[in-house]
Amino acid sequence: MTKLYQKLSKMNLSAEEIKNGVATDSLPPENFNRTDALKSVFSFLDLTSLNSTDYPEQIRKFTGKAADFKKHFPDMKSVAAVCVFPNFVQAARDGLKKSSIRLAVVSGCFPTSQTFLEVKTAETEIAVRNGADEVDIVMSAGIFLNKEYDTVIEEITTLRQVAGDATLKVILETGVLGSPDLIYKASVIAMDSGADFIKTSTGKTSVSATPEAAWIMCRAIRDYYNETGIMVGFKPAGGISTPDEALVYYNIVSNVLGEKWLCSERFRIGASRLANNLLKELYPDKPLYF
Repeated sequence: MTKLYQKLSKMNLSAEEIKNGVATDSLPPENFNRTDALKSVFSFLDLTSLNSTDYPEQIRKFTGKAADFKKHFPDMKSVAAVCVFPNFVQAARDGLKKSSIRLAVVSGCFPTSQTFLEVKTAETEIAVRNGADEVDIVMSAGIFLNKEYDTVIEEITTLRQVAGDATLKVILETGVLGSPDLIYKASVIAMDSGADFIKTSTGKTSVSATPEAAWIMCRAIRDYYNETGIMVGFKPAGGISTPDEALVYYNIVSNVLGEKWLCSERFRIGASRLANNLLKELYPDKPLYF
């Protein structure tokens, strides 16, 4: 393991300090404007379709809808990315056409990560070769919980290399990791292994994103930035469906990491239902779009 990992591998904060930190940092920052914040949140979305019933024509329509968004809402920025299974890259590209929306895929035997590294490597390589801009992989939670940290580092480092210029997001599955120390440790390992973003959850477990996990991960990102000067992004995902829930994460990022992180290059929210719920509040007289 690296010296940096050894230095930052333990978060020396009590449960009470974490509770107070979440309570304080989930409040709106100064000069907060709800409408502007919700519009920003919309532009940070990774709009997802990750269903066993997905098929190419449905994905083309899904991504085409995202690509045409600004025709119907000219005063809004569109979502940051659409996220699909890797076998739908070409269909998603067809739907996006020349849109600036980025194409993300889940890879590495999503959502369990339970397969051979060679399979994860092949899936990631093919997805990027076919046109994926971003790759969301799942850290091997079982291997991590068994304290095989070198194996976790090897996997992420290998997939970082295979992903090339694509943005790499590493999903920690924080609801499975449980304890604050483990969430912090996993965050540091992922960042030190080459993650461009660290992400809370797959959305496929009983506990997904939580404000507590988000706060701990943002603290880890801040500590890592202070040590290295590298700005790693943050992505909460799973169960975030209302504007009020989304604003909790927006506020945590704003208060813990600062305004430099309030952009789609460093902050995303993985969601499927949230997009329409944001539009419902921002444009109550318009029909649902997605």
